[in-house]
Amino acid sequence: MMLCPPFLCRMGAILLAAAVALPAAAAAGAPAPRLDFGAADWALARGVADDPGLAAWYGGTGLQPVFAAPEGAPLRAALIAEAGRAAAHGLPDVYGVERLRRLDAAMQAPVETELAFARSFARWAHDVGGGILEPRRVHPEIRREVPRTPLDQLLRRFVQADDPEAALASVAPQTPEYRVLQAALAARTGPAIDPGLPQVPAGAWRESARDPAVVLLRARLAAAGFAADSADPELFDADLARQLRAYQARVGLAPDGVAGPRTLDRLNGGRDADSRDLLIALERMRWMNGHDLNARMIWVNLPEFNVRVKDGGRTIYESRAVIGKDRDDWRTPEFSDVMQNVVVNPSWNVPRNMAIRDYLPRLQQNRFAAGHLDVVDSRGRVVDRASVDFSRYTAKSFPYRLRQKPSADNALGEVKFIFPNSMNIYLHDTPTKGLFSESVRAFSNGCIRVQKPVELAHVLLEGASADPAATYARARQSGTERFLKVTGQPVHLVYFTTTVDEDGTIRHFRDIYDRDPAVWRALQQAAAEAGATGLETAALAQ
Repeated sequence: MMLCPPFLCRMGAILLAAAVALPAAAAAGAPAPRLDFGAADWALARGVADDPGLAAWYGGTGLQPVFAAPEGAPLRAALIAEAGRAAAHGLPDVYGVERLRRLDAAMQAPVETELAFARSFARWAHDVGGGILEPRRVHPEIRREVPRTPLDQLLRRFVQADDPEAALASVAPQTPEYRVLQAALAARTGPAIDPGLPQVPAGAWRESARDPAVVLLRARLAAAGFAADSADPELFDADLARQLRAYQARVGLAPDGVAGPRTLDRLNGGRDADSRDLLIALERMRWMNGHDLNARMIWVNLPEFNVRVKDGGRTIYESRAVIGKDRDDWRTPEFSDVMQNVVVNPSWNVPRNMAIRDYLPRLQQNRFAAGHLDVVDSRGRVVDRASVDFSRYTAKSFPYRLRQKPSADNALGEVKFIFPNSMNIYLHDTPTKGLFSESVRAFSNGCIRVQKPVELAHVLLEGASADPAATYARARQSGTERFLKVTGQPVHLVYFTTTVDEDGTIRHFRDIYDRDPAVWRALQQAAAEAGATGLETAALAQ
């Protein structure tokens, strides 16, 4: 039996769909299959066969032209205008706008015109609607799935719209935060430093130091908008320290007033570094475009060490958070899920990697070590430690799990918040309250500790209970583990080192897990593969 080559199979499927597609003019009844495919039909089918979204559209419309049709002029104009604004989104110019303009002006090659505009639409809708990148391919700790609207649905809305340009513009994120980032990129706001200025030499310059390097430090700070004039420019005086602290706070560095390696690296990077932050933030915002960000949701921005509950874009609850340590297998991943349960008086099941790494060696030395933990078999039964020879087991063969019962010193505190996921990540209380006073709060094994967990429980129980506080109090007083259902609210664990406050202020945070360079490299590679000479140059060229 001869198998159909993939390309021909796909093209055949398009033609079959086109053959039975209901003509637009048909008002009723089943049409006869179309069998009169001409050379133009075959050329169009071949041209879209490698794109599932376009294939679905043209197969479903009987291979009818959209852009090259007599009524296609407004659609062509809208796409040329919107794709021509790629720089406003921080996107490289890879949509063939100049070619589209030439084809639109000539209108002498209908199939070529149709295919060029269709492919440009597909690419534009993909990039601006959900990001250039597939996040899971960028970094192993970015576990985000991007919900993308099917291309044929986007085309349908576009074709049927009274205002095609407005319909196309609506594909991009419509949040106020995205627009603020766009405006910042367009205006190149922030500390934009002329890269032609001499760089400050390596060192650790602080108040009362005297050195020619301080003159260069003053010049770069002044170029960034933080001028500190002095009659003695080589002296690192109090005014310079004050301006340096203001600059550090502005770009997300610890405002210690010391021009050390991190500060000098940022100062010497000039405008590129700041533009890069904005470009990465815009791409990350596009990853979230398929989610309803006006819905009631839990928003955890990892570099900010912060948990918020938002409703209609407004923060109704906020708390400090502790996230995973900056170590392999401990860093908190990025993903979205749905909150399902508030668990009061939780048991703590020790993660297996921790059990075999931290506790098994202790049990092998003393079977009664870590007495606050139960040893539990595969059937959920507590095992008598006196009957177990722990020295028999290795990390691979250890057949038990370790569990801490509800208690005042339980590692999860008095409440945890469950949104089931394969990584076993959740939010929870903690008996270790002192860590919330730290500025860099990366101390956990991956889960997120919440400073104000009871208040969070009350907020999440709204809608599921007539009296959330009383419902929680009864569960707490029971002393036993209680699962309280909540109305399925989205949970977004995100990673924005550059973000926008509700008042429109752009804020910067330390890249605690060093993920931004991976995103930037992936953006650069995607732009290069698409024919751009470099994402930043292409995106910022005016």
